[in-house]
Amino acid sequence: MTPWWEAALRLLLAMALGGVIGWQRESAEKPAGFRTHILVCVGAALFTLISAVGFFGTGADPARVASNIVVGIGFLGAGTIWRTTSSVQGLTTAASLWTVAAIGTAAGVGYYFGAITTAVIVMGVLTLLKWFEVRIPRRGVGHVVMVMSDRPGQLGRIGTVLGAFGVNIEHVDLSARMDNKVVLALATRIPARVSRDEILVALGDVEGVEEVRWEDGTAAA
Repeated sequence: MTPWWEAALRLLLAMALGGVIGWQRESAEKPAGFRTHILVCVGAALFTLISAVGFFGTGADPARVASNIVVGIGFLGAGTIWRTTSSVQGLTTAASLWTVAAIGTAAGVGYYFGAITTAVIVMGVLTLLKWFEVRIPRRGVGHVVMVMSDRPGQLGRIGTVLGAFGVNIEHVDLSARMDNKVVLALATRIPARVSRDEILVALGDVEGVEEVRWEDGTAAA
């Protein structure tokens, strides 16, 4: 039987560690912030204490409660993820919630070293590794928007130009204007070492294209 003071210590530790990670998410203005991470961490710790105390000596498998924490947190994490036309947002916040549940489980079972060390690692990933992340070469994600004349074969010519640069087209949106022009918006992924300006210049040289511009659509953590 876990003494009451030790149970309180484990819950308070879960609150502190969840709060530290939640503070970072809150400061980054993410949908799941300070209080959400605390509640997830403390809830996971309490479920773990219940499994250890409530089912000990009954013949039931106390590990089932911990396994259901992993399953349940998946639904909460999925609620922080959403997709726009050109990006997926909330993945890092969902991952932090999932990890915070693991930290709470570790605190609840009394594995203090694992809980504290994991919290330190998570804070390092969310803060210090941000510096490295922005320097990783990646494919540009966004929209190429063109105003052009409505003529046969225009899409094929534009596709040929983009294909020559290795650009992937993920979505096409074509709309007509009152002046007999059309607006073509392409959700694209550009290879890391290809110049965006060079692509825009090449598209501007296509016959019938009157205006070309780039609109960012980057994924957020």
